[in-house]
Amino acid sequence: MQRYSSAVAKASSSAYRGGLMRRSHVAVPNVDVFINHRGIDTKRTVSGLLYDHLSAGLRVNSFLDSKNMKPGDRLFDNIEAAIRRCKVGVAVFSPRYCDSYFCLHELALMMESRKRVVPIFCDVKPSELFVKDRGDCPSTELRRFTRALEEAKYTVGLAFDTHSGDWSEFMRTATDAVLKNLMEVEGGRHRQLGYSDKNRKYIVQRMNRRR
Repeated sequence: MQRYSSAVAKASSSAYRGGLMRRSHVAVPNVDVFINHRGIDTKRTVSGLLYDHLSAGLRVNSFLDSKNMKPGDRLFDNIEAAIRRCKVGVAVFSPRYCDSYFCLHELALMMESRKRVVPIFCDVKPSELFVKDRGDCPSTELRRFTRALEEAKYTVGLAFDTHSGDWSEFMRTATDAVLKNLMEVEGGRHRQLGYSDKNRKYIVQRMNRRR
């Protein structure tokens, strides 16, 4: 998500405290993978490519705000509904990730919902990520974000340098990591993920080759 002004962050925080944590009734299609990212950093690169690869290439129902939301959609309601319905979350960390209230809010929702989360550290090290107190966010929210961020930082993930890394290899590795987690969450019941028979065989073959 894009960075918003401090005034919007305050309003968003107030709305959150006013009850946005309640289960949303927004109608959201089945979501297998929710991609949490900082749009200004990775929307057109890692996050966008991963979404396209999962959605178009493997027919995995994925959610990326810039792809799935349209003008008029209620921001928090749609995001919360997608996160609660997803099976696996992907958190794409980038240099300006922690500048965004909404990135941290989404991450906290995933962690609080006990979702399986695959962290991707894109052009940033885990040790470089921390919640910043700019005076425009309540201390309760800062603690909430810090807990979620620390949990993500201590979850095994992937690292990628967009300047020197092998994009093809990274996409294969990231896709395999997401699919493995989906399979574990579903207990091997691939049909519930909506894959075609051809894609199910393809995925199993890829998993076996990489063991």
